[in-house]
Amino acid sequence: MARKPRDTYKYVLKRGRKRIRSGITNDLERREQEHRRDHGSDVRILQVGRRTTRDAARDWESDQSDS
Repeated sequence: MARKPRDTYKYVLKRGRKRIRSGITNDLERREQEHRRDHGSDVRILQVGRRTTRDAARDWESDQSDS
């Protein structure tokens, strides 16, 4: 059985110390630019952990919305 690629990043979007949201992406730089268009230039993305599989990242994202 082939291994699934670890090509997905988990991240938290922050403004100062405030957490705005969490999410997943395969391109952190692009996603940060998209968030800056929507939320302003003072937001930043912080990567959470290492790259992971898309399935594991979706599970993590689901857990974040349950909290």
